[in-house]
Amino acid sequence: DGIVLGADTRATEGMVVADKNCSKIHFISPNIYCCGAGTAADTDMTTQLISSNLELHSLSTGRLPRVVTANRMLKQMLFRYQGYIGAALVLGGVDVTGPHLYSIYPHGSTDKLPYVTMGSGSLAAMAIFEDKYKPDME
Repeated sequence: DGIVLGADTRATEGMVVADKNCSKIHFISPNIYCCGAGTAADTDMTTQLISSNLELHSLSTGRLPRVVTANRMLKQMLFRYQGYIGAALVLGGVDVTGPHLYSIYPHGSTDKLPYVTMGSGSLAAMAIFEDKYKPDME
């Protein structure tokens, strides 16, 4: 079992392409990664902060963090700022309880789903998922 995360590298400002080589897949921990949509600076800083906090958590517990722990840290931080941090995130990883995939919105709400899309290309990507996705795919 596993999780597949994918992202483009295009950063836009409205209809203008601001950066053609923007990394949108962020390291959280060895077993957890996060894709970001929204304000690039906000997604970078948010994921770096949570990655740092999870590293401290791992050092104190002696174990890899669970994906639900990263989800809780992210949602609590974003909720505290009431949507003023423009980070919409797709969090995915595998831990001792199995694979997990969450969507996390800028105001702190989260969903656990079998597939998720976010960002400017989300409608086209969702159309493909809805047409082709089957549970227990190999």
